[in-house]
Amino acid sequence: MTTTTQPVTTPRRVALASAVGTAIEWYDFYLYATATALVFNTLFFPSVSPTAGTLAAFATYAAGFGARPIGAVVAGHLGDRVGRKTVLVGALVGMGGATTLIGVLPGYASIGALAPTLLVVLRLVQGFAVGAEWGGAAVLSTEHAPPHRRGWYGSFTQIGSPAGMLLATGSLFLVRATTSDEAFLSWGWRIPFLASALLVAVGLVIRLRLEDAPEFVALRQERRVARLPIVEVLRTAPREVLLTTGLRLSQIGLYTLITTYGLTYVTQKLGKASSAGLTAVVVVSALGLATTPLWAVLSDRVGRRRPYLVGAIGGTAALALFFLAVDTGSTVLIVLAAVLAINVVHDSMYGPQAAWFAEMFDVRVRYSGASLGYQIGSVLSGGLAPLVAASLLIAGNGRPWWIVLAYAGLAVLTTAAALLAPDPSRRREGSTV
Repeated sequence: MTTTTQPVTTPRRVALASAVGTAIEWYDFYLYATATALVFNTLFFPSVSPTAGTLAAFATYAAGFGARPIGAVVAGHLGDRVGRKTVLVGALVGMGGATTLIGVLPGYASIGALAPTLLVVLRLVQGFAVGAEWGGAAVLSTEHAPPHRRGWYGSFTQIGSPAGMLLATGSLFLVRATTSDEAFLSWGWRIPFLASALLVAVGLVIRLRLEDAPEFVALRQERRVARLPIVEVLRTAPREVLLTTGLRLSQIGLYTLITTYGLTYVTQKLGKASSAGLTAVVVVSALGLATTPLWAVLSDRVGRRRPYLVGAIGGTAALALFFLAVDTGSTVLIVLAAVLAINVVHDSMYGPQAAWFAEMFDVRVRYSGASLGYQIGSVLSGGLAPLVAASLLIAGNGRPWWIVLAYAGLAVLTTAAALLAPDPSRRREGSTV
């Protein structure tokens, strides 16, 4: 007697696993970012002025971005040769381990200069892990998806970002609201970092049940995998790497300016007691669970380019409105401005991104190509944005308009990349990724 069983790995299951896995990865990464704006300048850099402490804390934040291309190169090589799933499991373990260790790291008052040194080392591990994560999750979800629904299934990888931000910001917000200022700085902030160990265990249970897509499995069985994927992608698709880098610039720049640097700006303008910044981040993260896939579904219908141009062109005005809203001191206006900037402008780029980046590269070098462009753009824009913004605010005597002008330059580059990039989503049923 023969029995038939349903395949373990279906597009829906892969999409769910991508959402859960990337949510945990981004939870860890954004938790550090949020704590940078709220805690780390005080605990790890107390021997300098508040302004210098903020700059130093954002420098360690940027260090994590610097490690992301290295993670992309290593993971891309292994992912295009050994398999997507194996690399994604390793990335999840590495990220969770680093985050948990940050939760038990003594401050400057206990071990002196060793404290910020170890903080930077652990941040580098986080950056390496997240550099390995995104490309694999995006590729795995789109390779399993039907051609006409790659945007939808790829968006589950993207949902991980607002979900992770919501978990990170929400957990810190909850701890901060239920502890005194002294308790929060002493031990309260550590609780969300330590919780990462439990989240990683859940993620591993889900991720270990996946399999690579048949297209890649066949490639590996036929021994047609690239010997040096990163070299091959730079030789055969340098234009696509450059274009994906350009597509990333204003998207990640806007996100970090609103959700990371924005917390510092709100605190400086309204005082440390204000919760307007955290409230705005929680709201936009919750809404992003819906707006990110909505923009992705639209891209399945009209192509990736059109939604992307909405965000690339509208970002500068949205950022300016956010700074104006903060200057009013109104929490309602701050939240509304953040929703416009993130859920309308940013998500119109971020929603279609996983599918668009994956579609631009051949299966032999897809992990390497998608990861490399994504992470180089992350470093050039997202990693440096808070540090540059903090410096420009000082240069502008507390006025943010130099920040807006600098961002406008990124927006021009992303607009140009969106106009020049091929849009393979216009191919319909029967096409290959």
